[in-house]
Amino acid sequence: MSRPSIKNEEQYEALKDQGYSKEKAARIANSENSGEKGGKAKPYEERTKEELYDQAKEIGIEGRSKMDKQELIEALRNH
Repeated sequence: MSRPSIKNEEQYEALKDQGYSKEKAARIANSENSGEKGGKAKPYEERTKEELYDQAKEIGIEGRSKMDKQELIEALRNH
Protein backbone atom coordinates (compact mmCIF):
# COMPACT_ATOMS: atom_id res chain seq x y z
CA MET A 1 0.00 0.00 0.00
CA SER A 2 1.63 3.24 -1.10
CA ARG A 3 1.05 6.63 0.43
CA PRO A 4 0.33 9.87 -1.42
CA SER A 5 3.21 12.02 -2.61
CA ILE A 6 4.86 14.23 0.02
CA LYS A 7 6.28 17.57 -1.18
CA ASN A 8 8.89 17.82 1.58
CA GLU A 9 9.91 14.28 2.53
CA GLU A 10 12.63 15.41 4.95
CA GLN A 11 10.20 17.60 6.92
CA TYR A 12 7.57 14.82 6.87
CA GLU A 13 9.98 12.32 8.41
CA ALA A 14 11.20 14.85 11.00
CA LEU A 15 7.62 15.61 12.05
CA LYS A 16 6.81 11.90 12.39
CA ASP A 17 9.96 11.50 14.53
CA GLN A 18 8.63 14.30 16.75
CA GLY A 19 5.42 12.34 17.33
CA TYR A 20 3.08 13.90 14.76
CA SER A 21 0.54 11.57 13.15
CA LYS A 22 1.18 10.59 9.54
CA GLU A 23 -1.83 12.66 8.46
CA LYS A 24 -0.76 15.82 10.29
CA ALA A 25 2.88 15.45 9.23
CA ALA A 26 1.76 15.09 5.60
CA ARG A 27 -0.50 18.18 5.81
CA ILE A 28 2.35 20.29 7.18
CA ALA A 29 4.98 18.90 4.78
CA ASN A 30 2.66 19.56 1.83
CA SER A 31 1.72 23.11 2.85
CA GLU A 32 2.85 26.08 0.73
CA ASN A 33 5.32 27.29 3.35
CA SER A 34 6.82 23.84 3.81
CA GLY A 35 10.58 23.93 4.09
CA GLU A 36 10.92 27.70 4.35
CA LYS A 37 13.60 28.74 6.76
CA GLY A 38 12.43 30.67 9.79
CA GLY A 39 12.18 34.42 9.48
CA LYS A 40 11.21 34.44 5.80
CA ALA A 41 7.45 34.22 6.27
CA LYS A 42 5.61 37.38 7.30
CA PRO A 43 4.51 37.50 10.93
CA TYR A 44 0.86 36.55 11.36
CA GLU A 45 -0.01 40.13 12.35
CA GLU A 46 1.19 41.40 8.95
CA ARG A 47 -0.94 38.94 6.99
CA THR A 48 -4.50 39.52 5.84
CA LYS A 49 -7.39 37.67 7.42
CA GLU A 50 -7.80 35.83 4.10
CA GLU A 51 -4.16 34.65 4.17
CA LEU A 52 -4.60 33.44 7.74
CA TYR A 53 -7.87 31.72 6.87
CA ASP A 54 -6.25 29.94 3.90
CA GLN A 55 -3.40 28.70 6.08
CA ALA A 56 -5.85 27.54 8.76
CA LYS A 57 -7.83 25.70 6.08
CA GLU A 58 -4.66 24.10 4.71
CA ILE A 59 -3.75 22.59 8.07
CA GLY A 60 -7.30 21.67 9.05
CA ILE A 61 -8.21 24.08 11.86
CA GLU A 62 -11.89 23.61 12.61
CA GLY A 63 -14.20 26.55 13.22
CA ARG A 64 -12.01 28.91 11.18
CA SER A 65 -14.93 30.40 9.23
CA LYS A 66 -16.30 31.96 12.42
CA MET A 67 -12.95 33.30 13.65
CA ASP A 68 -11.79 36.89 13.45
CA LYS A 69 -8.18 37.72 12.57
CA GLN A 70 -6.90 37.53 16.15
CA GLU A 71 -8.62 34.19 16.75
CA LEU A 72 -7.09 32.80 13.56
CA ILE A 73 -3.65 33.94 14.73
CA GLU A 74 -4.12 32.23 18.10
CA ALA A 75 -5.41 29.04 16.47
CA LEU A 76 -2.44 28.92 14.09
CA ARG A 77 0.05 29.50 16.88
CA ASN A 78 -1.51 26.80 19.05
CA HIS A 79 -1.89 24.21 16.31
